[in-house]
Amino acid sequence: MKTAVTILGLLEGISFLILLGIAMPLKYMFDNPSAVELVGPIHGFLFIAYLAALYLGVGKHWTSQALVHGFIAAVLPAGPFILKGKIESGEYELQ
Repeated sequence: MKTAVTILGLLEGISFLILLGIAMPLKYMFDNPSAVELVGPIHGFLFIAYLAALYLGVGKHWTSQALVHGFIAAVLPAGPFILKGKIESGEYELQ
């Protein structure tokens, strides 16, 4: 489960940065919404998959605090990258 969360977190974080840094400026500054129409649904799917993987790991691998921090991390642009380090360090491991 840790590998799935790590991979999904990286993909979700990258898609969010692409959405905010490339697709949204193209839409609003150059009146070209096609990038948002492509990246938006991909990011949405990755966001939901990331949270689902976190949810499935809570109780089996991690404490419920991991899910709360994971949701907050998923909403922040660099959050999944920070959460990845915390998960790998064992901060949320069950005792």
